[in-house]
Amino acid sequence: MSTLGERIKQLRLEHGMTQEEFGKIFGVTKYSVSLYESNKTSPSDEIKKKIAEYFNVSMDWLMGLTDVRKPFIPENYKEKYRITKRDMLQYENFIKHVNTFFMDDKVAEEDKEKLFRDISELFWKAKEINKEKYGRKKKREKTD
Repeated sequence: MSTLGERIKQLRLEHGMTQEEFGKIFGVTKYSVSLYESNKTSPSDEIKKKIAEYFNVSMDWLMGLTDVRKPFIPENYKEKYRITKRDMLQYENFIKHVNTFFMDDKVAEEDKEKLFRDISELFWKAKEINKEKYGRKKKREKTD
């Protein structure tokens, strides 16, 4: 898996930014961006969070802990249930285990994303069945 510096560089290049442009967005110098990308130093937790939010990726992906850019939670599940911290911890643990299947394989990024999306959908469907079966349903209140 990639390092934090490699992920930062990847995001910057995908969005056609120079190190200077990237630095201006996050309030750091071009030199700092260069140090981040070469893994000579790491951005503060606050800057990492801003980078993840700006580029719509998970912190785990940014840190190189997973190959899934953003957790997939089906809209119908989010509408029906409140996503708890426990749910997210279980999901992240599940995805980390799934990710080990790809460690040695060369799978195209697009295929990997589709597969993770399908596997994620199965995970949340299993959570839904479990909540329905055991009465742990916590309906979200709609705020329209």
